Amino acid sequence: MSEYINNREYRQKVLKELIMELHGGKSVEEVKERFGKLIEGVSATEISEMETALIREGMPVSEVQRLCDVHAAVFKGSIEEIHRPEKEEDNPGHPVFTFRAENKAIERLLRKQLRPALAKYQEEDSSQNLQVLIEQMTKLWELDKHYLRKENLLFPYMEKYGITAPPKVMWGVDDEIREQIKAATTLLKEHPCEKQKLSEQLEAAFSRVEEMIFKEENILFPMVLDTLSEDEWLRIAKESAEIGYCLYEPKVEWKPIRVNVEEKVQQQGEAKASDGYINFESGLMSQAEIEAVFNTLPVDITFVDKDGAVKFFTQGKERIFPRTKAIIGRQVSNCHPPASVHIVEEIVEDLKSGKKDQEDFWIRMKDKFVHIRYYAVRDKEGQFMGVLEFTQDIAPLQALQGEKRLVSEE
Repeated sequence: MSEYINNREYRQKVLKELIMELHGGKSVEEVKERFGKLIEGVSATEISEMETALIREGMPVSEVQRLCDVHAAVFKGSIEEIHRPEKEEDNPGHPVFTFRAENKAIERLLRKQLRPALAKYQEEDSSQNLQVLIEQMTKLWELDKHYLRKENLLFPYMEKYGITAPPKVMWGVDDEIREQIKAATTLLKEHPCEKQKLSEQLEAAFSRVEEMIFKEENILFPMVLDTLSEDEWLRIAKESAEIGYCLYEPKVEWKPIRVNVEEKVQQQGEAKASDGYINFESGLMSQAEIEAVFNTLPVDITFVDKDGAVKFFTQGKERIFPRTKAIIGRQVSNCHPPASVHIVEEIVEDLKSGKKDQEDFWIRMKDKFVHIRYYAVRDKEGQFMGVLEFTQDIAPLQALQGEKRLVSEE
């Protein structure tokens, strides 16, 4: 066992040295011979550990990101294939099955549509050929949804398990690819340029897309399949539709053969609730965290239940209207001056009856411009649960001009 650990540590050390040599200016050809001696058994996990180690040692993420394309080319063909009995990810509906199906669809689009359309436009730069090329580039932009699911569903779980370097690097490359596609599409729509330059820009974008597919298939997917639990894959599968899909959409829901999932999740939620946590559909929070979040919001929130009783209000640092705990349990009609109580009752009745879902007011109070919004709160079946009052001073928002893209100094 110690010999295995030592060999692995040595291989990890040499892999890092190779990347550092590439970083120092050596070409891929110059490091290939040395790399060949270590090629057998190199796994996606070791690549991840190497990147993480480099970042921990002080190499900026941007530098690892620059090296990502280089070392992916070096590792191509050397990453061990991970064989699993009865692979769940081979079943339609599994998130990885969907990601891979999308990658195949993207490759087909590049091979059968985009590159032929580009070649045809180079032969004859007619408006019709230009329009076909623009339409195919618009289809390619669908990969934004593929990247969004990867970034917002896979990466958070990877970070949960301490895998931080690959998501940072890959997200940066994703953004570069997005920019390349947008820039090339804009060039096509607004300023058709010299054919050779246009061809180079489009082909550069296509190549980056293909390189990312390789990294996902050979590095990312094996890594997350080794790491994430079945429960986590189920959550990812359920949340994927909210973001959307790219050139492919799952036709069936993935249902692994397993113990009663709902019962298991419920048991886990109850156990955590006993530790002071409240189990929501989208996560867990303690009472202290919930109160802190509400009181941090730069707005006043008050909730009145379906029977007209005040049940809750936030306690932010700077309230717009005064509230005391004495109002808890009082009828909302008793919390307003007689002259305006009829307006309050009318609002509540309109929201309760379903005539309206919200009502807005705005008033000036010295230097404040106060926006007051009333929302009908309903359950999943549409049953009325109460009224949410949301009050905000929007004067600072109205004063905004231009753009702010940098972090404030203070």
